[in-house]
Amino acid sequence: MPSTLSTLCLVALAAPALALPSHGGPGKDQSGIKPIKRIQLGPRPYWLIDQMEDSPLKTKLQSCSEKEMRPSRWSIGHRGGGTLQFPEETEASIMAGTRMGAGIEECDVTFTSDQQLICRHSQCDLHTTTNILTIPSLAAKCTVPFTPYNATTKQSATAKCCTSDFTLAELTETKGLCSKMDSSNPQATTPEEYQGGVPGYRTTLYSGPGTCHKLLTVKEYIALVDTLGLDFTPELKTPEVKMPFGSANFTQEAFAQQLIDEFKEAEINPKRVWLQSFLYDDVLYWLRAEPEFAKQAILLDQSGDAPSTISAATASLTKYAQDGVQIVAPPLEYLVSTATDKDGKVKVVASEYAKQAKKLGLKVISWSLERSGWLADSTKGGYYYSTIANATAARGEGVVFELLDVLASKEVGAIAVFSDWSATVSYYANCFGLFP
Repeated sequence: MPSTLSTLCLVALAAPALALPSHGGPGKDQSGIKPIKRIQLGPRPYWLIDQMEDSPLKTKLQSCSEKEMRPSRWSIGHRGGGTLQFPEETEASIMAGTRMGAGIEECDVTFTSDQQLICRHSQCDLHTTTNILTIPSLAAKCTVPFTPYNATTKQSATAKCCTSDFTLAELTETKGLCSKMDSSNPQATTPEEYQGGVPGYRTTLYSGPGTCHKLLTVKEYIALVDTLGLDFTPELKTPEVKMPFGSANFTQEAFAQQLIDEFKEAEINPKRVWLQSFLYDDVLYWLRAEPEFAKQAILLDQSGDAPSTISAATASLTKYAQDGVQIVAPPLEYLVSTATDKDGKVKVVASEYAKQAKKLGLKVISWSLERSGWLADSTKGGYYYSTIANATAARGEGVVFELLDVLASKEVGAIAVFSDWSATVSYYANCFGLFP
């Protein structure tokens, strides 16, 4: 496959770089927060480059090591973009991702029992992403109360706490309720022990004793990101409760509309909003009811996870394009495959899914870099690297930038990439002049 190096160098020379923010001034004052113009990438991108085998790509990336870096909308903060080390869906994660150059910030949107919108990656993840089980008055309201590990039966500890179990006030005003790193201890015998289990490649350094990361409402997310001068990408989470919920009026379409109404209330330009949903009907509703916001609506596609279903997922792209969808966002592994060159080296290349999306004129965004832990261990990167596991087995962490290079290539043409640690994508974007 042709190297992205030559392709993107020409693109960068032809198109002027756009500095962020470019959609007008920031909104309400957020406790002294203002746009971050001088970003800080830290050591990780440089370390990943050091892990690469010698190649023209590595040489190019090394040549950018002293470059002054700027924010880029090619870099999307997944769950905030500081998720590798900060509790997800929090102001701290968003600030970390922004300081590392994310030009678009995400909030996953779900609802409370009083039908208010709040940022959580799943409607029912409070038992693993917050300390809610350690607060008896709230734990008692969880859909599934905490059940300790049973040493006799070897049954794991369980619990299930949903945003829809609580009012917005309970989730934002209860003293001591804090977000934490997403984890649980399956052998816990107490709610306190259940808080553990953080993977070794993450950290509790920024969520230890004396810190409390509050849950963000969607209104707070909008105000924060607006003040930072960035773009927004809210994902309408698929409800885990039956819809309509609470009243006959709170239907799935009402939920989808409420999200847009909150952006309208804040007077946000639709050009700054990149709506997302896995539910096709949500995207079709936005196309029909809110065409200005729907111009950048993203259909998240996870329909081809099994080898036996990726062909059908690829075929479905034709229907999406015919129905007016502009952007599809599959996971990383849908867009890449491997091929062996004449020297016997396994190379990362564009997949048939990626080629078909390109052929149909669909724009592509992908998720989620820096979510997989170690690439050189027995998992070979797990889910997100499943279609290029033979490459990660051969070259471990050095494959990360190879993957990004293929995503940015003319064969795929990704317009942005979600990452749990924004610095890595931001480094690549700056090195190759990707400032969409």
